[in-house]
Amino acid sequence: MGAGALGAAIALGIAAAAGGVGGTATTVREVLSAPAASSGPETASFARSAHPLTIHEIYTRSAPGVVQVTATTKVTTQPNPLLDPFGFTGPTVETQQALGSGFVIDKAGHIVTNYHVVQGASRVEVSFSDNERKPATIVGRDPSTDVAVLQVKGLAARALTPLVLGNSDLVEVGDAVVAIGNPLGEDRSITSGIVSALQRQISAPNGAPIDHVIQTDAALNHGNSGGPLLNTLGQVIGVNSQIQTASGQDGNIGIGFAIPINTVKGVAAQLISKGSVEHAFLGVDVQAITPTVAKLFRLPTSHGLLVGTVCTNSAAASAGLRAATQQVTLAGDTWPLGGDIIAKVDGVPVTSVDQLRSVIADMKPGQTVRLAIYRGNKLETLNAKLGRQPLTPRC
Repeated sequence: MGAGALGAAIALGIAAAAGGVGGTATTVREVLSAPAASSGPETASFARSAHPLTIHEIYTRSAPGVVQVTATTKVTTQPNPLLDPFGFTGPTVETQQALGSGFVIDKAGHIVTNYHVVQGASRVEVSFSDNERKPATIVGRDPSTDVAVLQVKGLAARALTPLVLGNSDLVEVGDAVVAIGNPLGEDRSITSGIVSALQRQISAPNGAPIDHVIQTDAALNHGNSGGPLLNTLGQVIGVNSQIQTASGQDGNIGIGFAIPINTVKGVAAQLISKGSVEHAFLGVDVQAITPTVAKLFRLPTSHGLLVGTVCTNSAAASAGLRAATQQVTLAGDTWPLGGDIIAKVDGVPVTSVDQLRSVIADMKPGQTVRLAIYRGNKLETLNAKLGRQPLTPRC
Protein backbone atom coordinates (compact mmCIF):
# COMPACT_ATOMS: atom_id res chain seq x y z
CA MET A 1 0.00 0.00 0.00
CA GLY A 2 1.18 3.48 -0.74
CA ALA A 3 1.46 6.18 1.84
CA GLY A 4 -1.45 8.55 2.43
CA ALA A 5 -1.38 11.04 -0.41
CA LEU A 6 -2.35 14.68 -0.27
CA GLY A 7 -5.41 14.22 -2.39
CA ALA A 8 -6.58 17.70 -3.16
CA ALA A 9 -4.89 19.49 -5.97
CA ILE A 10 -5.45 18.28 -9.50
CA ALA A 11 -3.07 19.91 -11.95
CA LEU A 12 -4.73 21.82 -14.78
CA GLY A 13 -1.78 22.80 -16.94
CA ILE A 14 1.43 24.78 -17.31
CA ALA A 15 1.99 27.92 -19.36
CA ALA A 16 5.58 29.18 -19.73
CA ALA A 17 6.77 32.77 -19.83
CA ALA A 18 10.26 34.22 -19.69
CA GLY A 19 11.44 36.34 -16.75
CA GLY A 20 11.62 36.23 -12.96
CA VAL A 21 8.98 35.74 -10.34
CA GLY A 22 7.39 38.77 -8.77
CA GLY A 23 6.74 38.98 -5.03
CA THR A 24 3.38 38.08 -3.60
CA ALA A 25 1.66 39.12 -0.38
CA THR A 26 -0.98 37.47 1.78
CA THR A 27 -3.68 39.80 3.05
CA VAL A 28 -4.83 39.11 6.58
CA ARG A 29 -7.95 40.85 7.82
CA GLU A 30 -9.75 40.78 11.14
CA VAL A 31 -13.21 39.35 10.63
CA LEU A 32 -15.89 37.46 12.48
CA SER A 33 -14.98 34.24 14.23
CA ALA A 34 -15.94 30.90 12.77
CA PRO A 35 -19.16 29.29 13.98
CA ALA A 36 -18.91 26.55 16.54
CA ALA A 37 -21.20 23.65 17.30
CA SER A 38 -22.04 22.85 20.88
CA SER A 39 -21.33 19.46 22.33
CA GLY A 40 -22.59 17.53 25.29
CA PRO A 41 -25.32 15.06 26.23
CA GLU A 42 -28.08 17.21 24.73
CA THR A 43 -26.27 17.51 21.41
CA ALA A 44 -25.45 13.81 21.35
CA SER A 45 -29.07 12.90 22.04
CA PHE A 46 -30.28 15.23 19.29
CA ALA A 47 -27.73 13.93 16.83
CA ARG A 48 -28.84 10.34 17.39
CA SER A 49 -32.60 11.01 17.44
CA ALA A 50 -33.01 13.62 14.68
CA HIS A 51 -34.53 12.39 11.45
CA PRO A 52 -31.81 11.51 8.94
CA LEU A 53 -31.86 13.13 5.53
CA THR A 54 -31.71 11.33 2.23
CA ILE A 55 -28.56 11.76 0.13
CA HIS A 56 -30.56 13.91 -2.27
CA GLU A 57 -31.75 16.14 0.60
CA ILE A 58 -28.20 16.54 1.91
CA TYR A 59 -26.97 17.45 -1.56
CA THR A 60 -29.78 19.94 -2.19
CA ARG A 61 -29.11 21.72 1.10
CA SER A 62 -25.32 21.59 1.12
CA ALA A 63 -24.04 21.66 -2.46
CA PRO A 64 -24.65 25.44 -2.88
CA GLY A 65 -22.19 26.00 -0.01
CA VAL A 66 -19.45 23.89 -1.60
CA VAL A 67 -17.02 25.73 -3.86
CA GLN A 68 -14.33 24.85 -6.35
CA VAL A 69 -10.96 26.35 -5.44
CA THR A 70 -8.52 27.26 -8.22
CA ALA A 71 -5.03 28.05 -6.95
CA THR A 72 -2.43 29.63 -9.22
CA THR A 73 1.25 29.31 -8.41
CA LYS A 74 4.39 30.44 -10.21
CA VAL A 75 7.50 28.27 -10.37
CA THR A 76 10.90 29.32 -11.72
CA THR A 77 12.80 26.66 -13.65
CA GLN A 78 16.36 26.80 -14.89
CA PRO A 79 17.24 25.99 -18.51
CA ASN A 80 18.12 22.41 -19.40
CA PRO A 81 21.96 22.30 -19.42
CA LEU A 82 21.91 19.72 -22.21
CA LEU A 83 19.79 21.89 -24.49
CA ASP A 84 21.24 25.22 -23.42
CA PRO A 85 24.70 24.57 -21.89
CA PHE A 86 25.55 28.28 -21.73
CA GLY A 87 22.27 29.41 -20.20
CA PHE A 88 21.39 31.85 -22.96
CA THR A 89 17.63 31.44 -22.53
CA GLY A 90 17.64 32.29 -18.81
CA PRO A 91 15.17 31.06 -16.21
CA THR A 92 11.58 30.34 -17.13
CA VAL A 93 8.50 31.15 -15.05
CA GLU A 94 5.85 28.47 -15.26
CA THR A 95 2.31 29.28 -14.17
CA GLN A 96 0.61 26.26 -12.66
CA GLN A 97 -3.02 25.86 -11.67
CA ALA A 98 -4.53 23.27 -9.37
CA LEU A 99 -8.08 22.48 -8.35
CA GLY A 100 -9.44 21.65 -4.93
CA SER A 101 -12.62 22.06 -2.93
CA GLY A 102 -13.84 24.19 -0.05
CA PHE A 103 -17.03 25.15 1.75
CA VAL A 104 -18.61 28.31 3.15
CA ILE A 105 -18.74 28.57 6.95
CA ASP A 106 -20.38 31.97 7.54
CA LYS A 107 -22.19 34.90 5.95
CA ALA A 108 -18.99 36.97 6.00
CA GLY A 109 -17.75 34.87 3.09
CA HIS A 110 -15.21 32.71 4.91
CA ILE A 111 -14.37 29.43 3.23
CA VAL A 112 -12.51 26.45 4.70
CA THR A 113 -10.19 24.40 2.52
CA ASN A 114 -6.95 22.45 2.86
CA TYR A 115 -3.60 24.18 3.30
CA HIS A 116 -2.07 22.04 0.57
CA VAL A 117 -4.73 23.21 -1.91
CA VAL A 118 -3.50 26.82 -1.70
CA GLN A 119 0.10 26.20 -0.61
CA GLY A 120 2.38 28.69 -2.35
CA ALA A 121 -0.51 30.19 -4.34
CA SER A 122 -0.10 33.71 -5.71
CA ARG A 123 -3.76 33.91 -6.71
CA VAL A 124 -6.85 32.03 -5.53
CA GLU A 125 -10.30 31.99 -7.07
CA VAL A 126 -13.45 30.16 -6.00
CA SER A 127 -16.41 29.09 -8.11
CA PHE A 128 -19.89 28.84 -6.64
CA SER A 129 -22.82 26.68 -7.72
CA ASP A 130 -23.93 29.32 -10.22
CA ASN A 131 -20.50 28.99 -11.88
CA GLU A 132 -19.62 32.56 -10.87
CA ARG A 133 -15.88 32.78 -10.22
CA LYS A 134 -14.69 35.22 -7.56
CA PRO A 135 -11.19 36.16 -6.34
CA ALA A 136 -10.50 35.02 -2.78
CA THR A 137 -8.15 36.37 -0.15
CA ILE A 138 -6.11 33.91 1.88
CA VAL A 139 -6.98 34.86 5.45
CA GLY A 140 -4.61 32.36 7.01
CA ARG A 141 -2.94 28.98 6.55
CA ASP A 142 -1.89 26.32 9.05
CA PRO A 143 0.46 23.66 7.63
CA SER A 144 0.39 21.68 10.89
CA THR A 145 -3.31 20.78 10.49
CA ASP A 146 -3.57 21.19 6.70
CA VAL A 147 -6.26 23.85 7.12
CA ALA A 148 -6.63 27.19 5.35
CA VAL A 149 -9.32 29.87 5.45
CA LEU A 150 -10.21 32.01 2.44
CA GLN A 151 -12.58 34.94 2.20
CA VAL A 152 -14.68 36.17 -0.69
CA LYS A 153 -15.98 39.71 -0.41
CA GLY A 154 -18.58 41.62 -2.35
CA LEU A 155 -21.27 38.96 -2.22
CA ALA A 156 -24.64 39.56 -0.61
CA ALA A 157 -25.25 37.47 2.48
CA ARG A 158 -28.24 35.84 0.80
CA ALA A 159 -25.93 34.55 -1.92
CA LEU A 160 -23.89 32.55 0.61
CA THR A 161 -24.89 29.16 1.96
CA PRO A 162 -22.88 28.37 5.10
CA LEU A 163 -22.77 24.69 5.98
CA VAL A 164 -23.68 23.56 9.47
CA LEU A 165 -20.66 22.36 11.45
CA GLY A 166 -21.29 19.25 13.50
CA ASN A 167 -19.45 17.59 16.37
CA SER A 168 -16.85 15.04 15.27
CA ASP A 169 -16.59 13.67 18.81
CA LEU A 170 -20.01 12.06 18.27
CA VAL A 171 -18.98 10.18 15.14
CA GLU A 172 -19.02 6.39 15.37
CA VAL A 173 -17.63 3.65 13.16
CA GLY A 174 -20.33 2.56 10.72
CA ASP A 175 -22.06 5.96 10.54
CA ALA A 176 -23.28 6.82 7.05
CA VAL A 177 -21.51 9.82 5.47
CA VAL A 178 -21.36 11.69 2.18
CA ALA A 179 -18.61 13.73 0.57
CA ILE A 180 -19.20 16.69 -1.74
CA GLY A 181 -16.39 18.16 -3.79
CA ASN A 182 -14.77 18.50 -7.19
CA PRO A 183 -13.02 15.19 -7.97
CA LEU A 184 -10.90 15.46 -11.11
CA GLY A 185 -12.57 18.80 -11.81
CA GLU A 186 -16.11 17.39 -11.88
CA ASP A 187 -17.71 20.15 -9.84
CA ARG A 188 -19.98 19.46 -6.89
CA SER A 189 -20.00 15.67 -7.13
CA ILE A 190 -21.38 13.66 -4.22
CA THR A 191 -20.30 10.23 -3.04
CA SER A 192 -21.57 8.15 -0.14
CA GLY A 193 -20.13 5.61 2.25
CA ILE A 194 -19.56 4.96 5.92
CA VAL A 195 -17.07 5.86 8.61
CA SER A 196 -14.61 2.98 8.26
CA ALA A 197 -12.46 3.78 11.29
CA LEU A 198 -11.66 6.49 13.81
CA GLN A 199 -8.54 7.78 15.55
CA ARG A 200 -6.38 7.46 12.46
CA GLN A 201 -3.23 9.57 12.11
CA ILE A 202 -1.97 11.26 8.94
CA SER A 203 0.95 13.58 8.25
CA ALA A 204 0.44 17.27 7.58
CA PRO A 205 2.31 19.01 4.74
CA ASN A 206 5.04 20.09 7.19
CA GLY A 207 5.41 16.60 8.64
CA ALA A 208 3.42 17.24 11.83
CA PRO A 209 1.04 14.43 12.83
CA ILE A 210 -2.70 15.10 12.59
CA ASP A 211 -4.57 13.00 15.14
CA HIS A 212 -8.15 11.74 15.54
CA VAL A 213 -8.61 11.57 11.77
CA ILE A 214 -11.78 10.02 10.34
CA GLN A 215 -11.38 7.21 7.80
CA THR A 216 -14.13 6.74 5.20
CA ASP A 217 -14.85 4.59 2.19
CA ALA A 218 -16.84 7.37 0.49
CA ALA A 219 -15.03 7.78 -2.83
CA LEU A 220 -12.46 10.61 -2.72
CA ASN A 221 -10.18 11.54 -5.61
CA HIS A 222 -7.81 14.34 -6.53
CA GLY A 223 -9.84 17.54 -6.37
CA ASN A 224 -11.93 16.44 -3.36
CA SER A 225 -9.48 17.84 -0.83
CA GLY A 226 -10.84 20.72 1.20
CA GLY A 227 -14.42 19.61 0.69
CA PRO A 228 -16.84 18.57 3.43
CA LEU A 229 -17.56 15.12 4.82
CA LEU A 230 -21.15 15.26 6.11
CA ASN A 231 -23.29 13.08 8.35
CA THR A 232 -26.91 12.12 7.69
CA LEU A 233 -28.11 15.35 9.30
CA GLY A 234 -26.21 17.38 6.72
CA GLN A 235 -23.65 18.53 9.29
CA VAL A 236 -19.95 18.79 8.41
CA ILE A 237 -17.99 16.31 10.51
CA GLY A 238 -14.68 16.52 8.65
CA VAL A 239 -12.63 18.10 5.90
CA ASN A 240 -11.57 15.61 3.23
CA SER A 241 -7.78 15.75 3.00
CA GLN A 242 -5.96 12.62 1.88
CA ILE A 243 -6.41 9.26 0.23
CA GLN A 244 -4.55 6.01 0.65
CA THR A 245 -3.23 4.66 -2.62
CA ALA A 246 -2.12 1.22 -3.75
CA SER A 247 1.33 0.66 -5.19
CA GLY A 248 1.49 1.96 -8.76
CA GLN A 249 -1.89 3.70 -8.50
CA ASP A 250 -2.98 7.19 -7.54
CA GLY A 251 -6.78 6.92 -7.51
CA ASN A 252 -9.45 5.93 -5.02
CA ILE A 253 -9.23 2.47 -3.47
CA GLY A 254 -11.83 3.05 -0.76
CA ILE A 255 -9.60 4.54 1.94
CA GLY A 256 -9.92 8.27 2.48
CA PHE A 257 -9.15 10.52 5.43
CA ALA A 258 -10.91 13.60 6.78
CA ILE A 259 -9.60 16.03 9.39
CA PRO A 260 -12.18 16.12 12.22
CA ILE A 261 -14.29 19.25 12.21
CA ASN A 262 -13.67 19.87 15.92
CA THR A 263 -9.99 20.35 15.07
CA VAL A 264 -10.87 22.53 12.08
CA LYS A 265 -13.22 24.78 14.06
CA GLY A 266 -10.54 25.81 16.53
CA VAL A 267 -7.93 26.34 13.83
CA ALA A 268 -10.30 28.30 11.59
CA ALA A 269 -11.31 30.59 14.45
CA GLN A 270 -7.65 31.45 15.14
CA LEU A 271 -6.89 31.97 11.45
CA ILE A 272 -9.84 34.34 11.12
CA SER A 273 -9.01 36.33 14.24
CA LYS A 274 -5.19 36.38 13.99
CA GLY A 275 -4.20 35.06 10.57
CA SER A 276 -2.08 32.28 12.05
CA VAL A 277 -2.15 29.45 14.57
CA GLU A 278 0.30 28.77 17.37
CA HIS A 279 0.70 25.15 18.44
CA ALA A 280 2.28 24.14 21.73
CA PHE A 281 5.50 22.14 21.44
CA LEU A 282 7.20 19.98 24.06
CA GLY A 283 10.05 18.78 21.88
CA VAL A 284 10.51 15.04 22.48
CA ASP A 285 10.40 11.82 20.53
CA VAL A 286 8.99 9.07 22.74
CA GLN A 287 8.04 5.41 22.52
CA ALA A 288 5.39 3.62 24.56
CA ILE A 289 6.49 0.88 26.95
CA THR A 290 4.93 -2.56 26.76
CA PRO A 291 4.75 -4.85 29.80
CA THR A 292 7.00 -7.37 28.01
CA VAL A 293 9.68 -4.74 27.34
CA ALA A 294 9.40 -3.39 30.88
CA LYS A 295 10.03 -6.88 32.30
CA LEU A 296 12.83 -7.73 29.86
CA PHE A 297 14.79 -4.52 30.46
CA ARG A 298 13.85 -4.30 34.15
CA LEU A 299 12.24 -0.89 33.83
CA PRO A 300 10.81 0.73 36.98
CA THR A 301 7.31 0.85 35.47
CA SER A 302 5.30 -1.29 33.06
CA HIS A 303 3.56 1.72 31.50
CA GLY A 304 4.85 5.07 30.30
CA LEU A 305 6.87 6.66 27.51
CA LEU A 306 10.56 6.11 26.88
CA VAL A 307 12.24 9.40 25.93
CA GLY A 308 14.28 8.77 22.80
CA THR A 309 15.25 12.27 21.64
CA VAL A 310 15.05 15.70 23.24
CA CYS A 311 14.95 18.58 20.75
CA THR A 312 17.57 21.28 21.17
CA ASN A 313 16.26 24.57 22.66
CA SER A 314 12.87 22.99 23.33
CA ALA A 315 10.63 23.06 26.39
CA ALA A 316 11.73 19.51 27.21
CA ALA A 317 15.40 20.50 27.02
CA SER A 318 14.86 23.56 29.22
CA ALA A 319 13.05 21.42 31.78
CA GLY A 320 16.01 19.05 31.95
CA LEU A 321 14.43 15.99 30.35
CA ARG A 322 17.11 13.44 29.42
CA ALA A 323 17.21 11.51 26.15
CA ALA A 324 18.12 7.84 25.62
CA THR A 325 21.78 6.91 25.73
CA GLN A 326 21.45 3.71 23.71
CA GLN A 327 19.21 2.00 21.15
CA VAL A 328 18.49 -1.70 21.68
CA THR A 329 16.87 -3.83 18.96
CA LEU A 330 14.62 -6.68 19.99
CA ALA A 331 12.70 -8.87 17.52
CA GLY A 332 12.98 -6.16 14.88
CA ASP A 333 11.83 -3.31 17.16
CA THR A 334 14.25 -0.68 18.43
CA TRP A 335 13.87 0.66 21.95
CA PRO A 336 15.48 3.87 23.29
CA LEU A 337 16.97 3.11 26.70
CA GLY A 338 18.97 4.96 29.33
CA GLY A 339 16.89 8.12 29.28
CA ASP A 340 13.94 9.38 31.30
CA ILE A 341 10.55 7.69 31.30
CA ILE A 342 7.46 9.93 31.27
CA ALA A 343 4.90 8.34 33.60
CA LYS A 344 2.35 11.12 34.06
CA VAL A 345 1.44 14.47 32.53
CA ASP A 346 -0.29 16.90 34.88
CA GLY A 347 -1.09 13.99 37.15
CA VAL A 348 -2.63 11.80 34.44
CA PRO A 349 -0.84 8.52 33.54
CA VAL A 350 0.26 8.39 29.89
CA THR A 351 0.49 5.03 28.14
CA SER A 352 0.63 6.01 24.45
CA VAL A 353 2.30 8.54 22.20
CA ASP A 354 -1.12 9.71 20.98
CA GLN A 355 -2.19 10.40 24.54
CA LEU A 356 0.79 12.67 25.20
CA ARG A 357 0.34 14.41 21.85
CA SER A 358 -3.34 15.01 22.55
CA VAL A 359 -2.59 16.61 25.93
CA ILE A 360 -0.02 18.97 24.40
CA ALA A 361 -2.33 19.80 21.48
CA ASP A 362 -4.97 21.06 23.93
CA MET A 363 -2.49 23.50 25.51
CA LYS A 364 -1.04 26.80 24.33
CA PRO A 365 2.53 28.03 24.03
CA GLY A 366 3.66 29.51 27.34
CA GLN A 367 1.62 27.14 29.48
CA THR A 368 3.46 24.90 31.91
CA VAL A 369 3.01 21.15 31.93
CA ARG A 370 4.03 19.00 34.92
CA LEU A 371 5.85 15.79 34.00
CA ALA A 372 6.22 12.89 36.42
CA ILE A 373 9.27 10.97 35.23
CA TYR A 374 11.38 8.02 36.21
CA ARG A 375 15.09 8.76 36.15
CA GLY A 376 16.61 5.39 36.83
CA ASN A 377 14.41 3.95 39.57
CA LYS A 378 13.65 7.33 41.13
CA LEU A 379 10.35 9.13 40.49
CA GLU A 380 10.83 12.88 39.94
CA THR A 381 8.77 15.85 38.76
CA LEU A 382 9.78 18.34 36.06
CA ASN A 383 7.95 21.46 34.94
CA ALA A 384 8.15 22.28 31.23
CA LYS A 385 7.05 25.65 29.85
CA LEU A 386 5.73 24.79 26.39
CA GLY A 387 7.18 26.53 23.37
CA ARG A 388 5.85 27.23 19.89
CA GLN A 389 5.86 24.48 17.33
CA PRO A 390 8.43 25.21 14.62
CA LEU A 391 7.51 25.22 10.93
CA THR A 392 9.05 21.77 10.63
CA PRO A 393 8.27 20.06 13.96
CA ARG A 394 11.18 17.64 14.02
CA CYS A 395 14.14 17.42 16.37
